Amino acid sequence: IAVELAGVLNSLGAEVHLVVRKGKALRDFDPMISEGLDEEMIKAGIIIHRNTNGVAKVAIDEKKEKVVTLHSGDTIYGANIVLMAAGRVPNIKDLSADCEWAPNTEKLHLESCGVKITSRNYIIVDEYQNTNVENIFALGDVCGQVELTPMAIAAGRKLADRLFSGKPEDKIAKVSYDFVPTVVFTHPTIGTCGITEPQAIEKYGKENVKVYTSKFSNLFYGVFDVKPELKPKTLMKVICAGIDEKVVGIHVLGMGSDEMMQGFGVAMKMGCTKADLDSCCAIHPTASEELVTMGVWGTSPQSTGAKASPLGGAA
Repeated sequence: IAVELAGVLNSLGAEVHLVVRKGKALRDFDPMISEGLDEEMIKAGIIIHRNTNGVAKVAIDEKKEKVVTLHSGDTIYGANIVLMAAGRVPNIKDLSADCEWAPNTEKLHLESCGVKITSRNYIIVDEYQNTNVENIFALGDVCGQVELTPMAIAAGRKLADRLFSGKPEDKIAKVSYDFVPTVVFTHPTIGTCGITEPQAIEKYGKENVKVYTSKFSNLFYGVFDVKPELKPKTLMKVICAGIDEKVVGIHVLGMGSDEMMQGFGVAMKMGCTKADLDSCCAIHPTASEELVTMGVWGTSPQSTGAKASPLGGAA
């Protein structure tokens, strides 16, 4: 939320200061993406305050402007608006009418019925959204798995199928939390699916991971009368694992990444390999064609994740 609003307000002409607790924003994203966004935000004129450990206090000066003091000792003067995007924790302890931002009007009192929670107050569930108490289920952000609205909807649909459809095949229905396409509406936009390069190396070993990258200016900016280095960049990374080069991560920073990631998310859910990406004819001129033309042609193993091979002209 912080980087999204920083981009919006900066584009509208406001002087924007972005306060981050550590060295950069979105530090859990793939390093190429978080570092690329950092560069683009600086280029756009956003002032980034790093390693602050957050905001210590906000005061009003004699001009009725805000003075923001950070835990690092840095101070921001003359602010008109301070937007806090400090994250959230599940509101499960006191869902009462006294709390105007609560989603319900009654207290849950989970401890009264023995439902187990984590030290951070997330409700503990298994892969079928069952809590430790029979006939009590939980899904969505309150479980702390993948905190996205569409993910909660998907989990709810699968749970409803399992409980109420009556179909034999739905008795084991459960949502998959693997390869979830995610978008951050920064300036430029981020689209990502799967694991990051550091996560892939940790999971598969460095010798079993191959990474393809690309960096370019979107053709949209071709007619812009500015120096090439000042044009917004598109960054792409395809992370592959194993002998077959199964695609385990796709990360994009740039115009249109939100739209392209939905389709590539489907391919990853189906177990696509680098050869599968290569087998798809490029749509020219688009940015997404880079994802199916990346690397040296013909060097990836001719292995497919498809039931019916699309490689080598197969139907």
